[in-house]
Amino acid sequence: MSLDPAYLTYPKRRLGYDHELYLWSSIFDRPPVSWPNGKTVAVWVCVSLEWFPITPTDTPFRAPGHMVTPYPDYRHYTSRDYGTRVGIYRLLEAFAKAGVTASIATNAAIAERYPELIADIIAAGHEIIAHSTDMNGTIATGLPIEDERALIASSLDTLERVSGTRPRGWLSIARSQSWNTPDLLREAGLDYTCDWVNDELPYRFANGLINLPLNHELSDRQIITVQQQSADSYAEQMRDAFDWLAGEGRTHGGRLLPLHITPYIMALPYRIDAFEALLQDLASRPEAWVAPGDAIVNQWNGQQRA
Repeated sequence: MSLDPAYLTYPKRRLGYDHELYLWSSIFDRPPVSWPNGKTVAVWVCVSLEWFPITPTDTPFRAPGHMVTPYPDYRHYTSRDYGTRVGIYRLLEAFAKAGVTASIATNAAIAERYPELIADIIAAGHEIIAHSTDMNGTIATGLPIEDERALIASSLDTLERVSGTRPRGWLSIARSQSWNTPDLLREAGLDYTCDWVNDELPYRFANGLINLPLNHELSDRQIITVQQQSADSYAEQMRDAFDWLAGEGRTHGGRLLPLHITPYIMALPYRIDAFEALLQDLASRPEAWVAPGDAIVNQWNGQQRA
């Protein structure tokens, strides 16, 4: 019995991807990227500053880290709240000690509820990236396009009103997007997103949006919470990653090392010392350019990369 020829026909089968959002390319085949002052590794610290409603929603899905036990789930609610009451200030102090400027991916609800926290972040010179409305503001295909458009607009408008500056970058909850998200982010005037993790350099979507990859495998949530490794092990892995990228940078041009940090995870008193030591170590490396996301995007974009 022979196969129907239509069985083997797939209209998207071609060189590259089965989508047209951006082109495929190997990082080793691109023209070298240069970071300022001859540095070879851009170290990008991105903090997820989140507000969890005490009752979660599963539409379109429940955010990672959300409430799990019968509600009111005070145990998880208050451990998340620790991040805004204690953890973020420990991180701000660690950044100041190391002379590091970070990106703070912020739920709009943080700005509404704790405007003094936004003021402290801005006063310290850090960048605000939009991180949805709150941790019920998840995005996935099936969310009506007008609801997604309104969610993005509300996030940006609130953060601009409180901080005085409209965010240029966007991080979706769980890095989850719908088919509509890239165009909606561009329509909203955003310059870059951090949702796609498939590279160690920025790259451009067909619609002009830039992706600044925030690798999930390098996050404290993945290494410490999911894999149950220590803060010392996390720090050792980040040093190993830096050393490897610096080696590639000597022959292939600039690389990107993102440190994705969560205040209620990394800023606990038995972990923060390891993180402080890591920051100060990386900031002192001669190959390191420690910079927020918008500066990295500006430097890459100024070299007119496709």
